[in-house]
Amino acid sequence: MVGEGRRGRAIAWPDGVAGRPSRLREWSYAARLPRWALRVGDWAEAETGPGRAILWTPIAFGLGIAIYFTASHEPVVWAPASAFALAALFVWLLRARPVGFTLAILVAALLAGFLTATLRTLRAEHPVLARPLFGASLSGWIETREERERTDRIIIALASFEPGRGSDAKLERVRISVRKGTAPPPGSFVSLKARLSPPLAPLRPGGYDFARDLYFQKIGATGFALGKIERLEAKDAAPFRVRFLSGVAGLRAVIDTRIRSALPGDAGAIASALITGSRDAISAPVNDAMYVSSLAHVLSISGYHMAVVAGVVFFVVRALLALSATIALGFPIKKWAAGLALIAATGYLVLSGAEIATQRAYLMTAVVLLGIMVDRAALTLRTLAIAALAVLVIAPEAVVHPSFQMSFAATLALIASYERGMPWATAAADTSIGARIALWGGREIASLFLASVVAGAATTLFAAYHFNRLAPYGTFANLLAMPVVSVIVMPAGLLALIAAPFGLDDWLWRLMGQGIEWMMYVAQWVASWPGAVGRIAAFGVTPLLMGTAALVIVCLLRTPLRFVVSLPLAVIALTLAIRTPQPDVLIAANSEAVAVRGPDGQFSVMRLGSDTFAIKQWLAADGDARTPGEKDLSAGFDCDAVGCVAVLSDGRLVAVALHAEAFADDCKRAAIVVSRRTAPSGCAAKLYDRGRADSALALTINRDGFAETRARAADSDRPWAPSAVTKLQAPDATPAEPDLREDD
Repeated sequence: MVGEGRRGRAIAWPDGVAGRPSRLREWSYAARLPRWALRVGDWAEAETGPGRAILWTPIAFGLGIAIYFTASHEPVVWAPASAFALAALFVWLLRARPVGFTLAILVAALLAGFLTATLRTLRAEHPVLARPLFGASLSGWIETREERERTDRIIIALASFEPGRGSDAKLERVRISVRKGTAPPPGSFVSLKARLSPPLAPLRPGGYDFARDLYFQKIGATGFALGKIERLEAKDAAPFRVRFLSGVAGLRAVIDTRIRSALPGDAGAIASALITGSRDAISAPVNDAMYVSSLAHVLSISGYHMAVVAGVVFFVVRALLALSATIALGFPIKKWAAGLALIAATGYLVLSGAEIATQRAYLMTAVVLLGIMVDRAALTLRTLAIAALAVLVIAPEAVVHPSFQMSFAATLALIASYERGMPWATAAADTSIGARIALWGGREIASLFLASVVAGAATTLFAAYHFNRLAPYGTFANLLAMPVVSVIVMPAGLLALIAAPFGLDDWLWRLMGQGIEWMMYVAQWVASWPGAVGRIAAFGVTPLLMGTAALVIVCLLRTPLRFVVSLPLAVIALTLAIRTPQPDVLIAANSEAVAVRGPDGQFSVMRLGSDTFAIKQWLAADGDARTPGEKDLSAGFDCDAVGCVAVLSDGRLVAVALHAEAFADDCKRAAIVVSRRTAPSGCAAKLYDRGRADSALALTINRDGFAETRARAADSDRPWAPSAVTKLQAPDATPAEPDLREDD
């Protein structure tokens, strides 16, 4: 926030600008306004004081990215570029007007976010598979290998690709599942046959778009291997990306093997997740218990883990340097320690796979350490704003990812709480209550408790939206487990990494394992409590945005205006989330499954294909605790030899035609007919047969019949979700002979 000084130079606004009465009081009609309006004006002007715009810049930037992802088709790059250039011009023209300058910066940041996302999509451009391939031949280099509980998964950078007869598909990178233990190591050049599918589209309206994630990872198809995987000698040298990724993956594999040899079972899998970032080998019961108890954040390398690694290195290096009086008094050992801690954090980033949460944590840690090196305040809201902006510039697609949203929400709430709401919790304890708490040794315990409460409350909205789960006992589980993780698990793992080259790491891994065993015991114990699994039905993006706005406002604003604005927003968001109408019928893409809500209010599900993942997502989104394997899941369907029928809550019928002869009767009696076959023309029912259900969709009963909502709009055409017209192969251009003229 600047003004214009002599000779056009930008200067900081003078002291007192933010605290003086608002200009509203100077207007001629101010005396007619009620006192509360004048007070609100004072608060509003105080919130536009010096240094405030930088906190809102990443918010506006992220909003621009979010708007980009709502577009129905891909924007042309010159449009957002021109709009951003115009906004930048207004920033310059309004630089001497505090309010106008602030608004211009935020508008420019929004347009910059939109432009950045557009350019990121252009940089990531690659072919995406449009139709399934049942016997594609491919060869290439294995970039990464993931070991999972039942199968392994590899990502292959293709050197050659033969899609098979009748297809001209082209691909650059694919993700393949293979039988456990059969995946060659990263860097290998392999040849195999595979069944490939297009990246997974949303499984319900409002569901997560897996295809979008894979697009920005430059993965054009997923599938599984058919037969043997042959290791060959590559004719050409592997690309640098493959060599780098395979080198890092090889190092991770060596560390993972060492950890598993010392710690078998889930303890070893979790230890490997904390060190290498590979968490796919954790068994399903333990993984579920960690989520139910709100301890799953430990498994994803984020700010906590990065802070422990950097903190241990910083304090150990500084302590060792302080042993020499000459070095301690003659050199800036604090800055040296910060530099070495930054190097250690960089190594941890690379080793752990550099996921979004880890990138955010690294950037946050780097800003803190750089602040120490240049004698600046470290952990502030401004630091968080810079870290958020850096992450979004590098990977704008992160703004729609649950990891980014939950990570930044928790960090934002914690920093805001410690800056404004809990001054007694700071290290100085310069308040009377802080001194008394510190005297009795309770400050750390109180801080841990409040940190769990604040972080849990800040992430509840995002956990409910993305995972349809709540963790009512999460604070208690964190209080029991996190001290052990902080004092034993992470330090022991870091020391084990250092000791491994000397062969002295075995006892340290076992010590780490004991701490992990305690954490797993706490997770499973808490998960077994009555009501531990809090389920919530899916709600739309409007409550999410309003709840997010309430959180941001209450954390970033300093005056009572934050409560005046955030509380109504939070109440409206909660009301909309609770009152979100739930669908009466769900139909999977290609009619692979159908769910019908009966008079009892529960879904009855009929599976027509082999995939159960969509059904699992449907049940979770409905707040239903049942699993796809339960026998009574289809109890609401009455079946005969040719089809099945289910009753809706209003008494109308939904028919599932399994054979062609079922259509004649179903089209007369049912309101909706679903089938994987092609129905005859003239069906009176609302029909979803082969070719019509190209996207998952939901139907809701209304006065006019049914309101239809598609997971992907019919006119949507994005690089990760090409439209149906784009997917079609080029038509035969040969004209019919009667249509030809004599001169043709």
